[in-house]
Amino acid sequence: MRGRLWLGLVWLLLARAPGTAGTLNTPRRPRSYPHLEGDVRWRRLFSSTHFFLLVDPSGRVQGTRWRDNPDSVLEIRSIRVGVVVLKAVHSGFYVAMNRLGRLYGSRFCAAHCRFRERIEENGYNTYASVRWRHQGRPMFLALDGRGAPRLGGRTQRHHPSTLFLPVLVS
Repeated sequence: MRGRLWLGLVWLLLARAPGTAGTLNTPRRPRSYPHLEGDVRWRRLFSSTHFFLLVDPSGRVQGTRWRDNPDSVLEIRSIRVGVVVLKAVHSGFYVAMNRLGRLYGSRFCAAHCRFRERIEENGYNTYASVRWRHQGRPMFLALDGRGAPRLGGRTQRHHPSTLFLPVLVS
């Protein structure tokens, strides 16, 4: 009886030892998603405030309720896993954010055009600037209730204006 108890105790201690598989102390293996890098998707980004994100031919970023607007078709190109570049297919402008959190269209793709794409628990996507932060917090791409872009410093991840659904282009 004592032998079995001792064996069970040793087994329990070994199973909970740091570095063994299946414990919380085990460092997680980095996942590799090379098949997602360079992925290109054509989508319309539909905000939870009921506007489609568009970049007009003058480079202005705004929202529209008209689904068939050609300026609302965006090319979402994956740079790295979780990092994307948004380009308006019709006008050729990239969606960019400056250090104040203002959205604008840029002819050239640079560091200020990169956004961290995150799929939220509710099925919506959020897009946070990779380069700029406001007081240590990420600045998000957002459209307010009138379809105007919100300043990145006034956005939070779970605010309805930052949530977008990528809609297939038909």
